[in-house]
Amino acid sequence: MEYITDRITIDADLCNGKPTIRGKRITVQTILEFLSAGDSKEEILEAYPSLEPEDIDACLRFATKLMENHYEIRPTA
Repeated sequence: MEYITDRITIDADLCNGKPTIRGKRITVQTILEFLSAGDSKEEILEAYPSLEPEDIDACLRFATKLMENHYEIRPTA
C-alpha cells in the first residue's frame, strides 16, 4: 500500500487500485461524486461513519493536486 497523503492510499489489491481513504474500501471518487451531487460533509459522514471530516478535505486536496498536472489529448491510431 502506498500513502499519497496521510489519508489517501493506493493499493493495487484494493478497489482495483483506485485511490482510497486510509486503506478503506471507500474511494476518493465516491466521496467526490457525493459532493458533486450536492451532499454535505455531514451527510457523507453519516453515510460512512468510519470517515472523519479530514478525510473529505483530503479528497478535495487530492483532486486539486491532480488538476495541477498538464494534460494533453493526442489522437491515437
